[in-house]
Order: sequence, then C-alpha cells, then structure tokens
Amino acid sequence: MLCVATSGYAALSVPYFLTIDADLADFDPRPGLARLVESGRLDAVLIAVANTKHGARLAAVRVRHLPRDAAISLAALLLLLSAPGPEATR
Repeated sequence: MLCVATSGYAALSVPYFLTIDADLADFDPRPGLARLVESGRLDAVLIAVANTKHGARLAAVRVRHLPRDAAISLAALLLLLSAPGPEATR
C-alpha cells in the first residue's frame, strides 16, 4: 500500500509541479522546432516531403485528365472504325 500511495501521489502531483512556476512560453514548442529546422538536421526529411507532395500533385492531375483522354481516344477509334472503306478516308 505504501508503494501504491507513493506512486499515486507522484503521478497526481506531476501537473502541479509542471505548472507551479511556469510561464506560457515554457510550453511553446516553436522556438525549439525553429532551432531544429535551422540546424539543418531535418533537411533530408523536408526535401522528401516536398518531393512527395509534388509527385502526388502530378499524379492527381494525371488521374483527373484520364477520363477525358480515354473519351477522346475512344471517339477517334470509333471514327476510324465507322468509315465505310479506304476510299472514304481519302
């Protein structure tokens, strides 16, 4: 019971000890993230994310134009097949 009481007291007092003498700036992750990005350690990750985003955008454009391209190809094929003979295409 002593261990349960001690661990319960410790777990419940963590928020109190974190906020007892804290400023709002202590909980702001932006300065640390800015230093991390400026250090250059995340350059490879940022480049990979940018390349993936660009690739996804290009794929979306291709998929968006796919039905139109298929309809144009089908219409051209139907026009070629509907000609009565070689003399009609001269």
